Amino acid sequence: MQPHVFTGKSIAHLLSKRPPIFPIKQIHAQIITQSHVLSRDLSLTDSLIHCYLHSNNLGSARILFDNHPLPPPPTLIWNLVIRAYSKLRHSLEPIRLFRQMLDTRSKPDKYTFTFVISSSARRSSVAHGQIVHGMVVKNGYLLNLYVANSLISMYAVFAMVDDACKVFEEMPDRDVFSWTSLVGAYTKNGNMQRASDVFREMPLRNDVSWAVMISGFVSCGMYNQALEYFHNMISKVKPNEAVLVCALSACANLGSFDRGNWIHVYIDKTRIPETSNITTALIDMNSKCGRIDHAYRVFDKIPRRDVQNFTSMISGLSIHGLGKQAIRVFHQMLAEKLKPNEITILGVLNGCSHTGIIQHGSSIFYNMENLWGLVPKIEHYGCYIDLLGRAGFLAKAFGIVKNMPISPDLVIWRALLSACRIHRNSCFGERVMNRLEQLDLQSCAGGDVLLSNLYASLGKWENVARVRKTMGKQKNRSEIGCSWIEVNGFVHEFRVADLHHPQIAEIREKLSEVLKRVGFVGYAVDLTNASFDLSEEDRLQAVALHSEKLAVAFGLMNTASGDSIRIMKNLRTCEDCHTAIKAISEVYGREIIVRDRSRFHTFRRGECSCKDYW
Repeated sequence: MQPHVFTGKSIAHLLSKRPPIFPIKQIHAQIITQSHVLSRDLSLTDSLIHCYLHSNNLGSARILFDNHPLPPPPTLIWNLVIRAYSKLRHSLEPIRLFRQMLDTRSKPDKYTFTFVISSSARRSSVAHGQIVHGMVVKNGYLLNLYVANSLISMYAVFAMVDDACKVFEEMPDRDVFSWTSLVGAYTKNGNMQRASDVFREMPLRNDVSWAVMISGFVSCGMYNQALEYFHNMISKVKPNEAVLVCALSACANLGSFDRGNWIHVYIDKTRIPETSNITTALIDMNSKCGRIDHAYRVFDKIPRRDVQNFTSMISGLSIHGLGKQAIRVFHQMLAEKLKPNEITILGVLNGCSHTGIIQHGSSIFYNMENLWGLVPKIEHYGCYIDLLGRAGFLAKAFGIVKNMPISPDLVIWRALLSACRIHRNSCFGERVMNRLEQLDLQSCAGGDVLLSNLYASLGKWENVARVRKTMGKQKNRSEIGCSWIEVNGFVHEFRVADLHHPQIAEIREKLSEVLKRVGFVGYAVDLTNASFDLSEEDRLQAVALHSEKLAVAFGLMNTASGDSIRIMKNLRTCEDCHTAIKAISEVYGREIIVRDRSRFHTFRRGECSCKDYW
């Protein structure tokens, strides 16, 4: 009995159905065994390449491509292979194949240029893209919609707004992608005003257009504007995952639980699938808005948790000073056979630092590479040094800094200096400050303030005067203390000694009354961190008008008795404010939650969740 002989037509018909990988290989074998019959049908090789690429078997497709029976292959085949490689994030092959194509005198078309430009946008330099742009002009494809769109998108990636604009303005036709790419160029460059202007001019917008604007506002720290655009969007277009994640991130950064919770309810009501990215953003938002119980509720309901979910939960517990719970969730993650990433380890180390858990923190830090293949980066060293410094192991911390395989940065030296201030060790403090000055005198922002405060806490006023004199010769780069409080859906901002809030006169009067009342239960102003060269009265005034105190007074004025008061601050809470808010929570029977630069403080009945360890 004769074996069945396939014809070129029958094989072409089978391949046109784009079968899975096993039948493709069987068909490929038939073509090889019947090469005397099928070798003249060149289209079968092209169809096989197409099928292998459709099955994500790039290796087999490349072998066929490199041994194509008709050198050079048709432009269509070049395009298919270049497109496949352009989807690989760090691949150099699209550029190499493009050069090879030109060497064979094959003629690139609009698709070739689109794929190569898209790949050029992922390079570290715009140089490749600019060369291809020149070839686009030479070959007459600049007026093609898709080629021009890919050029605008590429220039947007490199924040080259003028080049993106020039391409946009020369286009005879534009679509929503053209407009969105131009908006993206401005957002990437941080020019949100111009991005808004172009966005308003758009004849048509889609969910991606809105996502580009909202993520741009979040990237620029313009969180209220991001939320305004989000609420405008949902009346017109259903938000995608990227938009929801950005909106929740804006709420997290503002500490705006009411608006974040509204978004959560919206997700539930509209039955938007709670993907890993959305649940991770919900955990993060609840954590950063002071609702760690809500965060855990979201985490607990996730049917199949991944590394991002665990990492967000661990980080949330850590900033609330719940180090033991963070370690418990970390071990739960390991029990579920999930491998931690670098951010997971940072979260755990941060939790250990805020709780003083030296043994666990040391074990995790020193076993990062052995157990999980993670080489400690400078951020991990920073967390571990902060852990040792807070716990009072200054000599050990200093020794690690001196012997680090990475050059210590400003953050690490400042963490050591902060530890010296906490433990009132001026000897180590001076040594650290000397290292800071050797590192880069111009970038020692805040280091001199910490050293000055350290001397002040020890009553060494001559040393304070010397440091302050040096500070006076330099441009003041200290960050101004700001606090935010959300009341009835509106976020109110206060700065130290604020004069701009519309209710500032009443707020100052209320604060004065509050400080008098807490004085009766033992609170006394701590002036060690106030400028020593002011009069006693001015020093009292300077400390009394710190931004978080103004925010607390505003909260007491504008919320119902018994309601929690939630405040965010951009700097570390000072010792006097910490003591004052503890007393206020006792006298007024309020829960006051303050999120400062590094962690949460929950004040109840005269005590703080940090147990005065922060």
